[in-house]
Amino acid sequence: MAIQQKITANLWFDGQAEAAVQFYTGIFKNASIGRVTRYGKEGFEFHGKPEGTAMTIQFYLEGQEFVALNGGPQFKFTEALSFIVNCDTQEEIDYYWERLSEKGDPAAQVCGWLKDQYGLSWQIVPTLLVDLITNAEGAKAQKVMHALMGMKKINSKELQEAFDS
Repeated sequence: MAIQQKITANLWFDGQAEAAVQFYTGIFKNASIGRVTRYGKEGFEFHGKPEGTAMTIQFYLEGQEFVALNGGPQFKFTEALSFIVNCDTQEEIDYYWERLSEKGDPAAQVCGWLKDQYGLSWQIVPTLLVDLITNAEGAKAQKVMHALMGMKKINSKELQEAFDS
């Protein structure tokens, strides 16, 4: 018997849950798809989904459980919810940035934040950033923050240069 995660993010999609799960599990190296539940005839007058359509899809990204729900057009993602991807190298930052922002909203890209093609917000962040802004005196941390504010995709080398200047 698998251990159930105490808290699971449930992501509401407007009919694209299966495509979104394929997209996300195709990006993260440690990813898998779990249980799928399907709509039946019962409740059609409420959900309006054809029998057999995926209702929920359980999936895992880097050990974190998620559920994708084909809920309908009633709700949309906002920047009030985002997922942080902590990256150890610039290559990792570049990889996640490029893959997650494919077909996304370029206007929503600032300070490591991006919005993917499904409207979900992600923060692609170097682990170095937290060290630079929390373990520095005020002036150095401010230089790093100033450099960060001018970036869309974060450049670790430029952050380090701002810290060292």
